[in-house]
Amino acid sequence: MSHGRARATAGLPDAIGQAVAEVDEMLAASDRALTAGYPGDRPGRQPVHTAYVPADLFHPGLAADWGRQALQALADCAPSPAEFGAAMGLPGELAAIVRERVVAKLSDEPVEDLRLDFEDGYKPAGAAAEDTDAVAAARNLAAAAAAGSAPPFVGIRCKSLEAASRLRAIRTISLFLEELLAHGPMPAAFVLTLPKVSTAEQVRAMALLCDRCEQAFGLPGGSLAFEIQAETPQLILGADGSATIARCVHAGGERLTGVHYGTYDYAAALGIAGEFQRLDHPAADHAREVLQVAVAGTRVRLSDGSCNVLPTGSRADVAAAWRLHSGLVRRGLERGFYQGWDLHPAQLASRYAATYGFFLAGVPRACGRLRSYTGSADSGTLEEPATALALAGFLLRGLDCGALSEAEIGERCGLDRTALWALRHARR
Repeated sequence: MSHGRARATAGLPDAIGQAVAEVDEMLAASDRALTAGYPGDRPGRQPVHTAYVPADLFHPGLAADWGRQALQALADCAPSPAEFGAAMGLPGELAAIVRERVVAKLSDEPVEDLRLDFEDGYKPAGAAAEDTDAVAAARNLAAAAAAGSAPPFVGIRCKSLEAASRLRAIRTISLFLEELLAHGPMPAAFVLTLPKVSTAEQVRAMALLCDRCEQAFGLPGGSLAFEIQAETPQLILGADGSATIARCVHAGGERLTGVHYGTYDYAAALGIAGEFQRLDHPAADHAREVLQVAVAGTRVRLSDGSCNVLPTGSRADVAAAWRLHSGLVRRGLERGFYQGWDLHPAQLASRYAATYGFFLAGVPRACGRLRSYTGSADSGTLEEPATALALAGFLLRGLDCGALSEAEIGERCGLDRTALWALRHARR
């Protein structure tokens, strides 16, 4: 028995001391499994969105083009803080602050995460065309990375590993990686997206494919990461009555970084009429709650799905689409989904408006509660360590996306990024 355990059992009956040793032995395997399977949240920045574009339409300046289009949409359809607030569901004073920061974001870093799509959003004219597009997209991404115009997070979405599309998915990944690496190193935050996952075996197969790609192209072991899309009912509830997604999360190992909810494929698979396929449908809420429980405590991150009502057309049509999208984004944030899909440049405006409004509205209370927890103020709330961890995480997310500044957080609660990170990752 260790010195610490001996001290803890000092003065207790011998049978209790024996019980300590027996319980330790009984739970040793369980302890190891919990530590390995639930190591905590993935460290580092999580993007607030993923922009999907057909792979054949990508060019090195695409991210900046999306930013310019989003800024033009704001200038045309919400030129004043009042109009911006009405379109985005934000009160007047907050709307003015948010609009200023959104404009800065769209000018500086309009796209945080970009996925070049070889699946549903991509319509090739045959197998030869996809070969050509895979090579061209890789060359363009390499050029963007070399020029510094690539978003901080990038990747491709291949086709699924279902039997009908399996060989095509593997061929596209191989061609893309070979060409990308011929022009320079792989981008630091590159990821593969595997759609329509139904079984844990597909996740294991994707991990194996990553391993073989590393061998084929001379990449360091573990350098290829992938995420999966939750678009099938079988992923939520398997034939044996279990949540398949829970097995998938652990089958992916360290390579699996994220699970993205697929709004429309999932709803369609349940037989929900097209008019009612949306992110706030009760069926979507159920699926996302299962996903959320399955990834809790693992290194796997969650992403919400998309809204296919695009901000196009008349000024009134754009404002209506922004109201819908920003409301869905805000609803997702309130439920712990800090990332989602964007399908159109003008959706960047509502994405950042809702996200920035969420963090700016919450920062006074979060900082006040952290000041109470650290002993520098009394908020009237008895804070648990787990809550302090969540509050620090909230502020770090706001810093990462540009909604908040370190100076304003420091002024409100006296903590800088380093102190927040220490709270966020404190051992409990």
